[in-house]
Amino acid sequence: MKTRFSTIDIVAVLSELQKYIGMRVNQVYDVDNKTYLIRLNRYEEKVVLLLESGMRIHTTEFEWPKNHSPSGFSMKLRKHIKNKRLESLTQLGGDRIIDLQFGVNDAAYHVILELYDRGNIVLTDFEYTILNILRPRATGSEDVKFIVREKYPVDRARPANESFNRDEIYSALNEAKDGDTIKKVIMPLIVFGPTLLEHVLIKNGFPKNCAINKHFTVAADINRLFMGLEEAELLMKEIAKKPEGYVIHKVEKSNVDAAEIVTNTEFHPYLFQQFKDTRHTQHPSFDKAVDIYFSSMEGQKIDLKAFQKEKEALKKLENVKKDHEKRLVQLHSSQAEDIKKAQLIEMNLELVEKAILVIRSAIANQISWSEIQDLIKEAQLEGDPVAKAIKKLRLDINHFTMLLANTHIDSDEDEETKPQLIDIDLDCSAYANARKYYDMKRAHAKKEQKTIESSEKAFKSAEKKTKQALKEVAVTTSITKARKVMWFEKFLWFISSENYLIIGGRDVQQNELIVKKYMKASDLYVHADLHGASSLIIKNPKGTPVPPKTLNEAGTMAVCNSTAWDAKIVTSAWWVHAHQVSKTAPSGEYLTTGSFMIRGKKNYLAPAHLIMGFGFLFKLDEESYQNHVNERCERSEDTPYEPSEESKSETAQLSDIEESDKSDSESDDSSTKDDGKKDSEVPQSDLPQETEEPEPPIDVEVSFPDTEVKLDVLSPKQEENDSSQPEKESAGPAIIQQHKKKVINTDGCSKDTSSNVPKVKQNAPKRGQKGKLKKMKEKYKDQDEEERELRMKILASAGQSKVDKKKNKKSKDPGPRMNQVKNPKKNVHFIEILEEDSILEDKSIPSGEPSKEPAKPEQDLSDEEDETQQTDEMQILNSLTGCPVPEDMLLFAVPVVAPYSSILSYKYKVKIIPGGSRRGKAAKTALQIFMHEKTALQREKDLLRSVKDQDISRNLPGKVKMSTASYKKVK
Repeated sequence: MKTRFSTIDIVAVLSELQKYIGMRVNQVYDVDNKTYLIRLNRYEEKVVLLLESGMRIHTTEFEWPKNHSPSGFSMKLRKHIKNKRLESLTQLGGDRIIDLQFGVNDAAYHVILELYDRGNIVLTDFEYTILNILRPRATGSEDVKFIVREKYPVDRARPANESFNRDEIYSALNEAKDGDTIKKVIMPLIVFGPTLLEHVLIKNGFPKNCAINKHFTVAADINRLFMGLEEAELLMKEIAKKPEGYVIHKVEKSNVDAAEIVTNTEFHPYLFQQFKDTRHTQHPSFDKAVDIYFSSMEGQKIDLKAFQKEKEALKKLENVKKDHEKRLVQLHSSQAEDIKKAQLIEMNLELVEKAILVIRSAIANQISWSEIQDLIKEAQLEGDPVAKAIKKLRLDINHFTMLLANTHIDSDEDEETKPQLIDIDLDCSAYANARKYYDMKRAHAKKEQKTIESSEKAFKSAEKKTKQALKEVAVTTSITKARKVMWFEKFLWFISSENYLIIGGRDVQQNELIVKKYMKASDLYVHADLHGASSLIIKNPKGTPVPPKTLNEAGTMAVCNSTAWDAKIVTSAWWVHAHQVSKTAPSGEYLTTGSFMIRGKKNYLAPAHLIMGFGFLFKLDEESYQNHVNERCERSEDTPYEPSEESKSETAQLSDIEESDKSDSESDDSSTKDDGKKDSEVPQSDLPQETEEPEPPIDVEVSFPDTEVKLDVLSPKQEENDSSQPEKESAGPAIIQQHKKKVINTDGCSKDTSSNVPKVKQNAPKRGQKGKLKKMKEKYKDQDEEERELRMKILASAGQSKVDKKKNKKSKDPGPRMNQVKNPKKNVHFIEILEEDSILEDKSIPSGEPSKEPAKPEQDLSDEEDETQQTDEMQILNSLTGCPVPEDMLLFAVPVVAPYSSILSYKYKVKIIPGGSRRGKAAKTALQIFMHEKTALQREKDLLRSVKDQDISRNLPGKVKMSTASYKKVK
């Protein structure tokens, strides 16, 4: 298979690339340490130029995988050639070296691509002084060094238009050995490659692999050879003017279904003579042909690998058949041998008996084995017929060997009648030895019969295994071809139970990447103040408030992918908005890779339990999307909801917020008086929290599905004082006059409301509430109404959001400024709770509403526009399901590691906690559990089996312990 450019290929591709001169460099990427992509554009025209050291240069229309972070060489190229125009593409002399010039005059830079030997890419300035080099090296000459700050030896290139030297070729052919091919002899003496040379040789009547003094004689054929070389020079010039694109194929027949397996073997700018009878494909240009050739190489490797596996499977089946046939032949021949030996013993009974007696008597007289051997040799010399028949003594096993012949036939010419060596047992008589061979014959006959009977079963078993192997190869091949790696699979990732994509970095470089490249304005940033904790991004394309359940799941992911997993520590994560994350460090400080400044308030989540899950998602065909509508949907007022145990516990946790003890209140209050900095560096903790001005308490109504509990946060004494002194209210703290409230759904989501709270009979405040109100009254005793409103505006903690203001202006509703509830439903039950100075800032309580944030432009869109705006990201998420149904058309399986609560509905899942099992072993065990699932369909098993081993365990947080009902059975 051809993998690199020849001289004729370089001439052809440079001819076609000339049309891109004048285009400006937009960006440089590296695919690997040898392959680089240069993106060029000119007005609306865009093209990507691919350079591979030692191999090729061409434009590409295919999407190549780029490195997550650019290499040092790629960064150097960006620094010097970005935004510069491509001024020229030339070949250095006749060598396989290409010079790309970017910029002009003193601002020019050269990228030199070497396409011979191990290859190289060199960046030089306008004087060809090396600025950076991919592979530094030194040549044999001390004057030339390919290192930085040395000058690139442009003048050492071979002249471009150098013709072949007739005298050199003539003398080389005369000095060549007999049997050497012409190509081997004259290739170093010509500038064009071996393919073009072979073309002209065949065209001028020379056979393929023409050998000297066999198919070619110098005296008779030299002129014909020179004519062919002249034709080659003319053809090379013709190709340089108008190259074509041809890809040569190799066709193999599949042994299974006789299907043709077509693979690409070579690419050429001209259809040479030796390939005219071979299957080939013509393309519009040589550049296009090369791009298709290399881009399809990976898929063809998969086909060839499958073809080899098919051959191996069929070869195993053939070997089983041959082995059975060979065994039957051996058993049949053994029976014939046993009968023949028994008959020869019977024909020579007297001779065999005498030999047995002679050796027995010698042993009985205690003669040594060596002396017995000498006695037999002496008897043989004297012509004793018994001694002549004894050929070998094997007294260690109490046997000896005799040469016995058929006494009834005098001729020894026939193979069947020739004398034969037979082992004789000294413990048995002649008759007993003959009977022993008859017994062996019967044993071999029985074995042959059993082998024949079992061969049918063996063939069926082997054929079944072969068919299964061939099926697995076909399925794996089809799945591998259909498998397209999704953009977020290079990170830690999972899909929350409410269909939010959450991605995290595996290392500091990926942490840097996801914040800089993938975090949008509406996304949330989640992190934990632990060493090694991953930076997580909750992708929120709709810009709506992220529910607490998704926040908690992201927090669990952040904590589990840190040192807390191995240390088995339960702690909390936190989240902030995208605009709070910055890479700008304070004056005089420096942020390392993967570290960020967090400005403002951190929102702490509930302590995360170290419980993760390992499962599989399945990629759906487009026609199967409808089977999984709203499979992972956010619970809202528009969807019926039945509280689960988990949601009930969350509701209870939120309702208990008013009963926090005095110590919590004091700690919160003390935090509001802290005048420290509001900036922190991730992963540092103890960030001074931004405080809010408190608002006056009002009566609170708590509604449950079947009961109503009415709470009063003011004591009767305070109510009397308020009603008896209405005119002195302005002199006291404004907190006693009015208060803002929130509506929190039983699933934990917060909603705004503008409904007036009816006055109800006031009860005594709960425990700890009186002390809080007393401290708040003391703190704000000198604050008047005007100051309070001013503070509320500054903190953006009072009044309406921009969306609500816009709606109020349209409706001209002069009512009080309170947050509104959209589309209230009768069957939705909610809880109204009091929001005071820092009660909702309790670090253990998740808040799903991005409060105190200015409205984003995306939030000004109507609900209808949000629903119609389907992004590619949402389409990818909707095409993945953890609960496949028999009607689905499944394309491939994707392993996923996520908080266990987010994969509860998956068909294939196991719970994992910190333990002692290695990741690879645990992942394979989990896969075996899934394969033994009773409800697993065959297609699902095939998809699970086709997942690569390295993809299964790469996202597990560390050493784990699995927990599932069927684990012990499989183990």
